[in-house]
Amino acid sequence: MKLLDIYQNAVACGELQPDPAQEAALCALERLRLDLSRPRKRGWFRRAAPAPDGIYLWGGVGRGKSMLMDMFARSLGPSVRRVHFHGFMQEVHEGIARAKAQGAVDAIQPVAEQMARGIRCLAFDEMQITDITDAMLVGRLFEALFAAGIVIVATSNRHPEDLYKNGLNRQLFLPFIALLQQKMLVHELLSPKDYRQDRMAGQGRYFTPLGPAARAYMDQIWMDLAGGPGQHFTLEVKSRRVMIPEFRNAIARMSFAELCGAALGAVDYLALVQEAKVLMLDDIPMLGRANASEAKRFVTLIDAVYEAQIGFVASAAAAPEALYPSGTGSFEFERTASRLAEMQAVGWGRG
Repeated sequence: MKLLDIYQNAVACGELQPDPAQEAALCALERLRLDLSRPRKRGWFRRAAPAPDGIYLWGGVGRGKSMLMDMFARSLGPSVRRVHFHGFMQEVHEGIARAKAQGAVDAIQPVAEQMARGIRCLAFDEMQITDITDAMLVGRLFEALFAAGIVIVATSNRHPEDLYKNGLNRQLFLPFIALLQQKMLVHELLSPKDYRQDRMAGQGRYFTPLGPAARAYMDQIWMDLAGGPGQHFTLEVKSRRVMIPEFRNAIARMSFAELCGAALGAVDYLALVQEAKVLMLDDIPMLGRANASEAKRFVTLIDAVYEAQIGFVASAAAAPEALYPSGTGSFEFERTASRLAEMQAVGWGRG
């Protein structure tokens, strides 16, 4: 079935709203889907025919890029691999370390060969480059993938020319930007709507008391926002690894125990809110003397979420103003309670 037919069926069922900008992007994705669905022909000397150009789909937060990517990837089945870009880069670093340990002269090539095995397309969600090491690696890796005939589809909040903007030694990254624009159709998703905000505006963001009902609400919001099962994601923070058990479409979900019960601090929380557009936090308990350290971390976490202006959804033992009823720190917690209440307002989380 054509992607536009799938989309229009979802609109007819009320699952999606009609959006001309999304439909225009689907037309480009459909052309690529048809190319990838055909057997790859070989030329006179048995060299494979050139791979079709990929697509670089960019636009503002919440415009539906990840949803369209999911639709495209599902339509192609096992010939495409869909992965969050940061998860992909973690695989790259681990693969390079293994290749070097095995004595590879060029550690990039075996990593690219392994990734290209058995697929025709790599679909990256949330592509961004913020690290000088990644900036240097990704150019050589993409060259190897393109040379292997792999088609790349990517979503991003930035135009290719704005990738790694103002980064250290950015001039060394410019040939990669030129390569992207040569090998990929750059398509801007010009939808005026932020659908993530629309979905969050139509439902609660803070559920109390804890129990099956609160868990069910959290699960439903996860499906509405993330659109499918989460993946493990690792943040690299000052040579430490912070595990996020569920991460998809820039939505992070963790429990209070995982995020505030571990020995984490402001630098970890700042790294988290830079990666996530929405944080879902399960099972916030009553706070007091018995868990004072966890409560302090929670205050630091909420400060990071508040300053970053990302979305926040939580389940908790009590309303914000009743979470920390007495004891050392309860007075200072009033500011945190106020911020928790503010973050439930319609329109919050546009950062």
